[in-house]
Amino acid sequence: MSAPSARPTALIAEDEPLLRDELAEHLRTLWPELDIVALAADGVEALALLQQHRPAAVFLDIEMPRLNGLEVARQAAGRSHCAFVTAYDQHAIAAFDQGAVDYVMKPVSLGRLATTVQRMKERIGSTPADLSEMLASLVRQKADAKPYLRWVNASVGTTIKLITVDEICYFRADTKYTMVVTAGGESLIRKPIKELVEELDPSQFWQVHRSTVVNVNAIVGVIRDIRGHLQVKLRHRPETLPVSEGYTHLFRQM
Repeated sequence: MSAPSARPTALIAEDEPLLRDELAEHLRTLWPELDIVALAADGVEALALLQQHRPAAVFLDIEMPRLNGLEVARQAAGRSHCAFVTAYDQHAIAAFDQGAVDYVMKPVSLGRLATTVQRMKERIGSTPADLSEMLASLVRQKADAKPYLRWVNASVGTTIKLITVDEICYFRADTKYTMVVTAGGESLIRKPIKELVEELDPSQFWQVHRSTVVNVNAIVGVIRDIRGHLQVKLRHRPETLPVSEGYTHLFRQM
């Protein structure tokens, strides 16, 4: 009688604890045979765990501190099958086209992840694609990119307040001004939405309406109203944000 085959192993690298735990829970549900051998909170930790465990599969957030997912994937090239988890699909699509197993957009939906799991299962016994050259090119492109806006000086009454972009849930055009909405309140800046879009990191901020730009990390889900139109639900705000028809493609995997 032959010995049972070894369980496939996986590493998850995601710097946001809630998202990391959620992804692990979803994978355990969708793929009970998968052995999640390690969870990493940043790219450097992911690299060390990659060397230690040599997993068959890695699920990598592209934007991580210290070392991003693209750089970690370069080290996994030819050894582990890669699936990227990202808030913006520019880099992930390029990797997928070159042989990465798949990519999953944030916020992660169970249905879309099920498709990724199925594709991963089909490839898990084959030699992983060597993405090193293509990933090296993408890493260089990211390094050469212009710095994005990191904070804004906003008016709250007669006070000027410095607000980091990570605190911002969304921006909304308001006549001559732009409203800056955080979990704790609202303030105004004079910069128009059109200029903001060009200065914000597109992996963190999505324009979902001609007058609205939302922080992807503030999104908790997407629903359809009674007319079938998409509405964004926010993690720390009670209101929902309408999604214009021209921007629904951002949520096509959800």
